Amino acid sequence: MLRALDPDDPRPPLAYRVPWRVDCLYDRHPLVTNAGAVALDFVRVFVEHGSMSTTEHWGQMPPGDTAELCLCEAEPDDTVVTLAWFRPDDGAEYLWRFVM
Repeated sequence: MLRALDPDDPRPPLAYRVPWRVDCLYDRHPLVTNAGAVALDFVRVFVEHGSMSTTEHWGQMPPGDTAELCLCEAEPDDTVVTLAWFRPDDGAEYLWRFVM
């Protein structure tokens, strides 16, 4: 859920550390780990490479859970991965992008 920030509000928005760690141990098969302290709900992965895109649904990922992302069909220099998830404590949806 998006909300507008009030420029007159004296409280700055709270920072939220991205809970993901990406390890590129294998060529075109990065390992994505929930490195945070809480389970993440309804995790989805969007992979954009050139004019093609794919979506994967990972569901809930508890802390320490790791998933392997297959990027065999993608060009390594032109692949953008977006992770989307909900935090159980506030119910808000978050997005994080990285480039391979």
